[in-house]
Amino acid sequence: MKNVATSITATVAVMATLLAAPAAQAQLATPQASPRSIVTQRVGLTDVTITYSRPSLKNREAFGVNSPLAPYSKRWRTGANGSTTIKFSDEVTIEGKKVPAGEYGLYTIPNAGEWTVVLNKSTKQGADVDGFKEDQDVARFVVKPYKLGSKVETFTINFADLTPATANVDMQWNTTGAKFKIVTDVEGKVLAQIDEKVVKNASPTPGDLAAAAVYYNDNNKDLKQALAWMQKANATEPKFWNVNTEAKIRLKMKDYKGAITAAEQSKKLALASTPPNTEYAKMNDELIAEAKKGGK
Repeated sequence: MKNVATSITATVAVMATLLAAPAAQAQLATPQASPRSIVTQRVGLTDVTITYSRPSLKNREAFGVNSPLAPYSKRWRTGANGSTTIKFSDEVTIEGKKVPAGEYGLYTIPNAGEWTVVLNKSTKQGADVDGFKEDQDVARFVVKPYKLGSKVETFTINFADLTPATANVDMQWNTTGAKFKIVTDVEGKVLAQIDEKVVKNASPTPGDLAAAAVYYNDNNKDLKQALAWMQKANATEPKFWNVNTEAKIRLKMKDYKGAITAAEQSKKLALASTPPNTEYAKMNDELIAEAKKGGK
């Protein structure tokens, strides 16, 4: 009996230890004072990702000579906690500086009349903003701060002023904002794809032919080539939106008769679709009216 009792006691002790272990290892989860945020934006054909922590004012001064958060003339991690980072999937140009694809620490030196923005290879400095080596800088440039229309309590980084190839990174806190511009190489990439999939391809798909034609038309390139590609796409797979683009190209080339013919075909296809696309029908009517005016 003694051995049985001893065995039972040992078993209970082991089970108690196993049950207690997870509880002992578990950590209490509480909200961070400066929560982590990740913002991602596709700029042209390039993905840009910024990872940062967002401090709040809490009745403190954000920028200034005596600011406890981001004092003038001092390097700042552009957020809180760990280093703020910015990552590019392709090479970009920032404020005239070429920046290779990769991930970098985003540091700033705020002042009343200008901010210095620094991209550095170090992404692990955290609060030790004076510890990184300047010879690891990838880009350094100056931007002008601007006054916000309303107070921003929690530090915010977002993307603004988007175009097909550019965007501004906009940093805002309290009543101060500062932006820097990212420029991506859209045309080089698109033309390389067109060269591979359309120009050098013996059997390009109707979709690729149409996409190449649209790009050429939208960017005022060789309209004769754009028309040839779109005609080829429409010959095998006429879609009302592509035939409408053919009409637009012909109108731009002042082929008014051809534009009217293509627009009428596009309208017919649009109304025959399920459900009927009355918006495209209207667009084609407007194009026909414009072509008739031009043909007089």
